[in-house]
Amino acid sequence: MDLKEQLRADLNTAMRGHDTQRRDVLRMLLAAIQQTEVDSRVRLDDAGVQDVLRRQIKQRQESIADFTRAGRAEDVARETAEAELIAAYLPQMMTREEIEQLARAAIAETGVRDAKGMGQVMSRLMPQVKGRADGRLVNEVVRGLLQ
Repeated sequence: MDLKEQLRADLNTAMRGHDTQRRDVLRMLLAAIQQTEVDSRVRLDDAGVQDVLRRQIKQRQESIADFTRAGRAEDVARETAEAELIAAYLPQMMTREEIEQLARAAIAETGVRDAKGMGQVMSRLMPQVKGRADGRLVNEVVRGLLQ
């Protein structure tokens, strides 16, 4: 069963179980996937669906930051719950230690010694961690190792 079918099956389960929050989030995800398919005129595979889910999580994280600054605790809680629900459909994210290990290997391979060569390290490292690590965290780890 591919990821899109899993989302649909979980939507049906949520509707039968009267889980309104889960139902609404899954409907929104399926609508975003369908919109992306219509816009790009291709049927998304699991990797494409995961990209859509990551964008949705990123939107939630930005909203959480905005709501936190505005002091809207209820909205922060709702967005956090939605982001956690969406994250459950994505592969497990890498830990900082795993990223650091890969970054050390990439630095050794490229022979970079200072922050000026950070682009070389990042270009070698990002394909290895794509979809499994946040780009900001990867950047932070590499910057820390090069200083």
